[in-house]
Amino acid sequence: MDGSFTFGRFFDQLIAWESLFALALLAAFAVGAFVLRIVLNAVAGRLEKRGPESLVPDMLKAARLPSILFVLILGLYLAIISLPIEGSGWRDVATRAWKIGIVLVMVQAGASAVDFFIKWYIRVVAPKTATALDDVLLPQLRRFLLVMVYGIGGLIVLDTLGITISPLLGGLGITGLAVALALQPTLGNFFAGTYVLSDGALNVGDFIELSGGPSGYVVEVGWRSTKIQTVYNNLVIIPNSVLSDTIVTNYQAPSNAISVLVHCGVSYDSDLEQVHDIALECSRKAVRESPHATDFDPVVNFNNFGDSNIDFYVFAQANDRIAGFRLKSDIIKEMHARFTEEGIEINYPVRKLVYEGGQKLPVEITGVRSPGDGA
Repeated sequence: MDGSFTFGRFFDQLIAWESLFALALLAAFAVGAFVLRIVLNAVAGRLEKRGPESLVPDMLKAARLPSILFVLILGLYLAIISLPIEGSGWRDVATRAWKIGIVLVMVQAGASAVDFFIKWYIRVVAPKTATALDDVLLPQLRRFLLVMVYGIGGLIVLDTLGITISPLLGGLGITGLAVALALQPTLGNFFAGTYVLSDGALNVGDFIELSGGPSGYVVEVGWRSTKIQTVYNNLVIIPNSVLSDTIVTNYQAPSNAISVLVHCGVSYDSDLEQVHDIALECSRKAVRESPHATDFDPVVNFNNFGDSNIDFYVFAQANDRIAGFRLKSDIIKEMHARFTEEGIEINYPVRKLVYEGGQKLPVEITGVRSPGDGA
C-alpha cells in the first residue's frame, strides 16, 4: 500500500513538473518576443538615422508585428503539446490551430510588406518622378493588394478547416465577372485616368480648355475624374473617359508664356507706314511697362482688306493665360489713345451706295435708308 501511494505521488509530481515546463516554455517565448521587439526597434531606429530614405528601416518595422506573433504562437503551440494530457485528438486540434495561426501570421506579414513598400515608395520615390501617376495610382493599388492578400489567406484558412473551396472559387469567378460588367464605366474612367496621369500632359495648376467644353485651371487629377476651376470660380468635374477622348488645349505647355494677338483696323485713308510705326511703338511701350509681358519684341503686320478698314494685328507674348488678358488690354488702351491723338480713324462698319446717276453716298449700316424714305 505504501508502494502504490509512492508511485501515485511520483506520477502527480511528474505531471506537475511537465505543466511547469509548459508554462516556463510559454514564458520564455514571451520574453523572447519582447526582446525581439526591442532589438528590431533599436536596429530600425539606428538605420533610419543613418539613411532616412533607406528601405531597410521600414522593412524592419513592417516585420516587427508578424515576427512577434510568430514567436508567441510558436511558444503557445509548443507549450500546449507539452502538457501531460491523455488522448491524441486534442493534439490534432492544436496542430490545426497552429497551422491556422501560421497562415494568419503570413497574411499579416504579406499585408505589412505591401503597406510598407507602397508607403515608402510614395514618401521617397514618388516626389522625384515627373508625373503624378504613382501618387494617385499606388494608394488604389495598395487597397487592391491588401484585399487580395486577405482574401487568399481566408481561402487557405477555410481549406485548413476542411471546407472545400472549389465551389467558392467558381462562384467568386462568376461574381467577379458580373461586378466587372457592372463597373465598366467606373473601370473605364480608372484606366483613362491612368492614361491621363502617365501621359504627363496635364498637371495641377495648368490652364486647359476642352474642345467645345469648359476651360479653367486643373485642381485635381484623380483616378476617376479631373476637376478644373473656371474663371467664374466654378468647379467642373470631368470624367477621365471624356477627357481622354477630347481634344484638350493646355495653355501652359510647353511653357507658361502665351501668345497675345490684338486685332485692329484703320481707315483706307490712313498712312499705313505711320499706322505701323505707331502700333509698334505703342505695343513696345505696353510690353516695357507691363509686369505681365515677357521680353518678346512685339510684331505688327497688316493682314486683310476689310469691308470698312485695312486690318492688322499686333503679336506679343504674356507670362501666362491671365497675364495675356491684361497685356492685351494695355496694348488696346495705348493704341486707342495714340490713334485718337494722331487723328487715325478706326471706321465703324460702312457701305458705299451708288445710285443710277453715279452719286456715291457713304452711310453707316445702322443708318441706311431707301431713296423713298424721305429725309
